[in-house]
Formats: sequence, structure tokens, C-alpha cells
Amino acid sequence: GAQDAAIGSHVMEALAGVRPGGSGAFKFDAAKPRLPAPKLYDYDTIKAKVAPSKALTEAVEDAFAQLANGKVDVPMPMHIGVAETAAAGPGDCHIKGGYIEGAPTWTVKLANVSFYKNVEKGLPAGSGVFVVCDAANGGPKAILHENRYLTDLRTGAAGAVAVKHLAAKRAKSVAFIGTGVIAEAMARATATVFDFEEAFAYSPSPKKSSTFCKKMSEELGFPHYACATAEDAVRAADVVFTQTPGGEWVLEEEWLRPHALVVCSGSDQPTKNEIPPAILAGAKVVTDITAQCARVGEVRSAIEAGVMTAEDVHAELGQIVSGKVKGRKGKELIVCDLTGTGAQDAAIGSHVMEALAGVRPGGSGAFKFDAAKPRLPAPKLY
Repeated sequence: GAQDAAIGSHVMEALAGVRPGGSGAFKFDAAKPRLPAPKLYDYDTIKAKVAPSKALTEAVEDAFAQLANGKVDVPMPMHIGVAETAAAGPGDCHIKGGYIEGAPTWTVKLANVSFYKNVEKGLPAGSGVFVVCDAANGGPKAILHENRYLTDLRTGAAGAVAVKHLAAKRAKSVAFIGTGVIAEAMARATATVFDFEEAFAYSPSPKKSSTFCKKMSEELGFPHYACATAEDAVRAADVVFTQTPGGEWVLEEEWLRPHALVVCSGSDQPTKNEIPPAILAGAKVVTDITAQCARVGEVRSAIEAGVMTAEDVHAELGQIVSGKVKGRKGKELIVCDLTGTGAQDAAIGSHVMEALAGVRPGGSGAFKFDAAKPRLPAPKLY
């Protein structure tokens, strides 16, 4: 990887004319057959063609089932830390990907996060790119410059799958702890497969809570109420979504209803933790990938606290989706730990390519996204 990082910087300098690219004395075979260059799709094109939908949620649901059936080749995630210097960072890059057996494409995704210096320049702290490759010849087919839009969609879809299979049948209310783009993605995706009657939301910023609730109430057609405290939101809900930076605990065990489902998606690094380990110790725990959650998720913090082991996990979500393991059994507290899987990225990569080709509808145009929100520029294709 160090070699790849070095040559990447070298090539960019050569292309920019900052340094000589090398001697022209070497002779290469220009006539040698090559696979065609991938097509670059920008953020606006992707967003115009792909939106939250039942079909997208079902694509991610099927990916979980195929994962449980051993039909997905998905490596453990990679993490690249960009240390802060005068010319760089601080920031992080998460790399995930996978291939679902029988699919026409496979996907590798780079999700760049926590580049907080960008905010001072009026730019987002995160960005992202999907590289979708042709499963027949292995060549890159498309570069999707999605600026984390697709990552948010697939994260929301995973939350929706968890609710569909793990929420109490008579669940009527949902709470969102954290009201950013992931909360919006969870709300939109869940609405495609589950009918809630009311929602409650909390953010340390009352303005953000109010904005989120107004927006979601208008889009989804049922009331969303901004709460003064996280406790107020959690006590009112049958299902609780937590999607915060993961720097501190955001709820307490006594706030939860006995039949509650808690879907956690904020912990994706060993330094993050959203809920007290004691809650996992007393709950039925479901993961997206147990080995991964034991490294970077809420399960990791519970294991480190000594209140559970990886063997105490009830099942992976895909095992429940595929019917291999039963999910809910009556009135019980369930925690679903979502750290994000390459299977989801592979599924949404194929879904997006079909939507861009007009093979399937990309989703409803009823959802409203902020088109004026600042974005990082699209990469240049060489």
C-alpha cells in the first residue's frame, strides 16, 4: 500500500507537470488490447436517477441473505488515517467492497470522512467514490462520484431491513438520536417497508432537530416531533435509531421500552461507542457481520467491558433475513449493531448501474434533497 500511495502522488505530479514523468526511451506496445475506460458519473446524475425506494431496500435485504448463504465475497474493511499536516488532513478513509455471486458487477467503495478542515472552506467533511467493475472481464465499468450519497442510501436501507425483521409487529413510534443525513436516510428507507404513526427526534442542536422534523413530516406524511432531550425521544419510541459521531453514550437502559429495537450505526471505528455496554449485555444482539462488529462496533465496546463475548451475539442480520435463525420472540429488547458491509455496497453498485441504464426505476422523486449543499468537485478521469 505504501508503494501505491507513493506512485499515486508521483503520477499526479507528473500529470500536472510538477515533475518529469520519466524517460521517453522506453517502448511500450500501444497496440496491445485493453479494456475500455470506465464511465464517470457525477453526483447530480446519480441523484437524479437513484432515490430511496422499496426496490433499493430489497436489493440490500437480498445482499444480507446472500451473505448468510455464503454467496458474497466480502473482505474486512480497510481504514486509512490521514494525519494532520500543513498540506493534509486530519481525516479518514474507509474502504469496503464485495461481490455477490451471479451479479453482473462487483464494487469497491472509498468513503472519506472527518476531513473537518473542509468545513472552514465551506465544503463537506465527507466525500466518496464507488468503483463498479464488470464481473465478466474484471475491468472497471463505472466510477460513481456519489459524495457519500449512495453510502447514506445503503446505510438507511440496512436500517430499514433491521426494522422489517426485528421490530415488534405493533411498533408505531420511532426515535432518531442524531438528526443528520444518516437519520434522514434511515427515515426515508424505513418508510418504504414499515408504517410508523409518529416519530421523535433529538439533536444537541434544537435548530437541527426542528429542521429534521419539519422536513421528514412533509416528506413521509406522519408527524415528527422535536424533543428537548434524548430521554424524551427514547421513552416515546418502539424503535430507536442512533446515528451520532459515536463519541459518547446517547441513551440509558431505563429509558427503553421492554420490546424496543435499537438500531445503532454510529460506531464504525474502535474509538467509537454510542450506547452503554450493559444494554447489550441484557439484550438480544444482532449484527451485520459479527467479526466486524467485534472490531469496530457496539459489540466491541461490550466485549472490552467484559459483559459479553462474540459468541453471545444471537445472529447476523442476514441469517434472520434468510430464515436460518428466528429473530424476535415476543416482548424482548433487541440491539442491532450496523457497521456497514461490502455486501451492501456491492448490491447498491449493481442497483445503480441498472437505474442508470434504465433497466429498473431508480426510486421515488418525492424525496427532497438539498441541491444547493456544497460538494467537493468530481474527480478527473485519466
